[in-house]
Amino acid sequence: MGIIDISSEKKELFHEEGYMILEGAISPSHLELLRDECQLAIDRIDAQMDHEGTDKLGVWHGDTKESLNFKHHRGNRYFIDNCFKLQPNLRQFLFSELMAMICLSTLGKNAYLFWEQYVIKGAHKGKKFSWHQDSGYVNYPDHKPYLTCWCALDDMSEANGTLHLLPFSKVGIRSYVQHIVDEDSNDKVGYFGNDPGLTIEMEAGSILAFTSLSFHSSGTNTTDKFRRAYIAQYSCEPIMSADGEKLWGNAEPFLIDGRLVEDFSMQSIGS
Repeated sequence: MGIIDISSEKKELFHEEGYMILEGAISPSHLELLRDECQLAIDRIDAQMDHEGTDKLGVWHGDTKESLNFKHHRGNRYFIDNCFKLQPNLRQFLFSELMAMICLSTLGKNAYLFWEQYVIKGAHKGKKFSWHQDSGYVNYPDHKPYLTCWCALDDMSEANGTLHLLPFSKVGIRSYVQHIVDEDSNDKVGYFGNDPGLTIEMEAGSILAFTSLSFHSSGTNTTDKFRRAYIAQYSCEPIMSADGEKLWGNAEPFLIDGRLVEDFSMQSIGS
């Protein structure tokens, strides 16, 4: 598949409502690569669990036992981030012309890789995820909105816990809101209304692109197979901590003035 043409209607929808859907955007070869690398990431986490004699792995957010947030539950839910640092083959997709076109259509001429991760929900028991903005997970709320590309590695449906999304016109705002931590799940929650949002059902190889200010959630996986998504996030500038002293996430240059950083001799993308 060649580079997709992102229509003016899709670009307008993104800028007006905060999202757009790119059906079948990922080439078969890149989809295979993302699936293969996903299994490698799961195997790595499972091996770490074996080594530690546990079925859960987490990260500390404080000094007490209660501050341990479990990111990985064997066979249930995995949040595996910064995979590209250990699995360099992912760079073929993260820094592809496809992703450059999406960044140009949403962020503009400058783009930095901010974050990436696999999110996997286990068969019959993958957990739901509460309503939030991705910006709600950045401790410095005054950053410029960034881009989330939610890449479907499997066919996504209500049954396997696909995303629900609130367009800006539905939620009535397009700005950051303060989130609170759910005591049961440790999820951050920023929306408590009754609107179920749009149910994003799409085929494997499709991409849901939305802003870090877009409210979204996901349901449980009730099917007998894993539900796998790959999330690639880009910012228009490096995102710093509140004190400006350290980087928040990553800031690997991708596009500068509309050109791929790895080859400044090429023409501007999309020219």
